[in-house]
Amino acid sequence: MRISNFGFQGLLKQKAFYFFSFFMLVSCLVFSQGSFMWSKDGNAYYRIQNGNIMLYTLPANDSRILISKEQLTPSGSSVPLDVSYFKISDDEKKVLLFTNTQKVWRLNTRGDYWVLNLGTGTLQQLGKSLPEASLMFAKISPDSNQVAYVSENNLYVEDLKTATIKPLTFDGSTTLINGTFDWVYEEEFACRDGFRWSPDSKSIAYWQINASDIKKFYMINNTDAIYSEIIPIEYPKVGESPSACKVGTVTIADAKTTWMNIPGDARQHYLVRMEFIPSTKKLLIQQLNRKQNESKLFVAEPNTGTSKMIYEEIDAAWVDVYDEGYKYDVYFTNKYNWLNNGKSILWATEKDGWRHLYNVSLENGKEQLITKGDYDFTDLKLVDTKGGAVYFMASPSNATQSYLYKTSLDGKGTLKLISPKALQGTHDYNVSPTGTYAIHSFSNHFTKNASELISFSDHKPIDEAKGIQANISKLEEKPKVEFFKVKTADGIEMDGWMVKPTNFDPSKKYPLVFYVYSEPATATVTDTYGIGSNRLYSGNMADDGYVYVSLDNRGTPAPKGRAWRKSIYRNIGIINIKDQAMAAKEILKWGFIDPTRVAVWGWSGGGAATLNLMFQYPEIYKTGIAIAAVTNQLTYDNIYQERYMGLPQENRADFVNGSPITYAKNLEGNLLYIHGTGDDNVHYQNAELLVNELVKHNKQFQFMPYPNRTHSIREGEGTNQHLRTLFTNYLKKYCPPGAK
Repeated sequence: MRISNFGFQGLLKQKAFYFFSFFMLVSCLVFSQGSFMWSKDGNAYYRIQNGNIMLYTLPANDSRILISKEQLTPSGSSVPLDVSYFKISDDEKKVLLFTNTQKVWRLNTRGDYWVLNLGTGTLQQLGKSLPEASLMFAKISPDSNQVAYVSENNLYVEDLKTATIKPLTFDGSTTLINGTFDWVYEEEFACRDGFRWSPDSKSIAYWQINASDIKKFYMINNTDAIYSEIIPIEYPKVGESPSACKVGTVTIADAKTTWMNIPGDARQHYLVRMEFIPSTKKLLIQQLNRKQNESKLFVAEPNTGTSKMIYEEIDAAWVDVYDEGYKYDVYFTNKYNWLNNGKSILWATEKDGWRHLYNVSLENGKEQLITKGDYDFTDLKLVDTKGGAVYFMASPSNATQSYLYKTSLDGKGTLKLISPKALQGTHDYNVSPTGTYAIHSFSNHFTKNASELISFSDHKPIDEAKGIQANISKLEEKPKVEFFKVKTADGIEMDGWMVKPTNFDPSKKYPLVFYVYSEPATATVTDTYGIGSNRLYSGNMADDGYVYVSLDNRGTPAPKGRAWRKSIYRNIGIINIKDQAMAAKEILKWGFIDPTRVAVWGWSGGGAATLNLMFQYPEIYKTGIAIAAVTNQLTYDNIYQERYMGLPQENRADFVNGSPITYAKNLEGNLLYIHGTGDDNVHYQNAELLVNELVKHNKQFQFMPYPNRTHSIREGEGTNQHLRTLFTNYLKKYCPPGAK
């Protein structure tokens, strides 16, 4: 249903499947280059290209084959490995290769692993005695002699010299999960890779999730066999206690685990981060209470399991868990950013009303504010300890854009813009480990996605002729999207974008289509290329004569301060819906809008918003298309729903009052509801609950279930075309295009 709990960190989840975000730039950059990885010294990078792993040296950007197809071809085979991901060992003598990947929930995180010895050319498959394509998150030890991985929820270590496989845990099962996570931890905390090597390679710290008390939700496959197949999934609904979670360290020599003693009931808390503190044998663990409004940092001693709390944060709403970087990486983890050789960390918090960076001591918990001012830090790019500076993304004057800024680590510096002033829009940076070079990407609503290799210190392209600014005229096109602000009768000012009809005539009246999301997981109004398009519409909405609009209400994660974002606490389905409707009333005053032809559509959280708008404000919205919506908030998962709404045991009325099903009896307009029956995220149950309620009140509507399709409704032959045709035909029929 939702995407992310942090500003522009949205594309990981499929919770708001269709929207354009900051990460369009990153995805364009990363996937156009294939698998991309910086070298350890930051003066080169690697790419998978035509089946070879290439090395590009900078600044010349010369390339050579580092690992050839022939080197990637196993003995006895004529076909090279199809490498999806690779990682080079710390000593740069071995390469870990991930192949034959299989999907687990959202990403392909299970498969086969191989190790290539660059010195001998030997290609060695890992886990040969374990089931095919069952290995997860393999990692070479710091001393480069061993590899650890998870298979079927148990943790193993393999000696690279002898190929001896040693189990480190023995109790893994469907519900007792070692070294990785269950559905909800991955979905809501982006937790997938669940173990860490100790710096001395002698032990491994890992999470264990006990989901044995989590009730199963059953999906039904009716199409792949004559008899139906029941598909169970451990899914903690809102109001249900979380899985028990604990962290332990297992020693390689004897496979014995010592569990960390973290205060609090394991079934009423979450452990969302865990790392070895550099240059020590201790662990730093972040714990959230069940409501996620209390965050604590513990330093734990792996040998004894004792722990000490060194930092605490409390918020009246919820505490954000800052997720650094691009979360579609297979190995994405919520990592700490260490300062002072591990004696302190760089920490993000909203305690002064804005999301800022602090230096937090691990010795006494004292903190020092680094970024200062009435603006939000949105993403970290580089910590330059030698230069005493931190580079980060922010946009103090325009919440729809993003720029790179710099300030001093000592908190005494001023804010300095690093991104070129001439490029107004959305920037992103992939900075090399040493901060010498970076890939800079940019777009706005009229400039195509573009990237360039730059010298990071002066922000100059390595090749001026290929730089963004040198080629800007080739990238820019006539703007199709207009950005605007609208102020409601309640005094709430909202950002929006609009695409007007081609050959627009202000003396005529046009149908209006709103695209909505509206919940805390993502913003829809971002100054990025492609914003304003609609992938579900067959044809061109502007050419057909629609006015297309989207708005960001209070509660969306725009960089407008804590009060803006957290005003939605315990108000999902209420405050966001009112803001959208009140803004729509102002837009209906525009002379070129036909108030008899107003449509709204959205997916997931946006589907829920669509239903609420149709049901709560039928006088405004005449046609709605809702896809994969949470129709009853009591059916969604506990981590997401309780973070933003509290516990139903304490404030059940808020959940009821914010749920579309509560207002279904008010339907007056034309409604098309769409849902995949194999949706493991927002369960198909939501569709049938809504159908029952609409039938109860004799409300006529159109309903389209897609058998066995997941939350993205993209599986199966012909699905995309069918969905596009369905969407387009319905919109054209009930909200006819064209001027009047």
